[in-house]
Amino acid sequence: MDTLVYILLGATSVTGLGVVIWRAWVLRWEKVVPASLAAAADCENDNDLENLRQSCAAEPSPLGRLLLLASDHRDRPKAENEAVVETAARHEIMKLESGLVILEIIVGIAPLLGLVGTIIGMMGVFGDLGQTGLNNMNDASKLAQGISLILRTTLIGLLISIPSLVTWSYFSKKVEVLAVEMETICARFIRKQYVAKK
Repeated sequence: MDTLVYILLGATSVTGLGVVIWRAWVLRWEKVVPASLAAAADCENDNDLENLRQSCAAEPSPLGRLLLLASDHRDRPKAENEAVVETAARHEIMKLESGLVILEIIVGIAPLLGLVGTIIGMMGVFGDLGQTGLNNMNDASKLAQGISLILRTTLIGLLISIPSLVTWSYFSKKVEVLAVEMETICARFIRKQYVAKK
């Protein structure tokens, strides 16, 4: 039974590490909010707008998709354009947050798996003590093995949970910062387009 707990803890650890690497790769600042697009969003005329479209096509990113959407809806009223971009932005943010729920689950489940190991270890220790008592050295070694299992699974569960919690908090905050940056750039782009039309 204790082998199953170790397998589950190992699978949880590998899954958490995989999600951390995946999210670290996807949430790179330059991948989500490329500096070239942020600068190109200050469009003053149709020539600048064409350059922006080419930059968005050359560097696919969440910000690029939002800017393209805003530029495609320039002929509509400003409020309608903003609403369309806001809806698309929520979708982009959901994509950026994907995988974070797995880390959140690991934060909760890893200590519980450690607790399951603790309970299994205690059941083994007290089961053996109930049958034989503490009469010889063999019983003492069985007691030590049971206590070792108890402490080991609890420690492993915490060692998986704590880094998962730290990375989950970090990535959640990073998505929030990226979302604010994209919102700021898109709002500036839309405002400039409608000021230019007046």
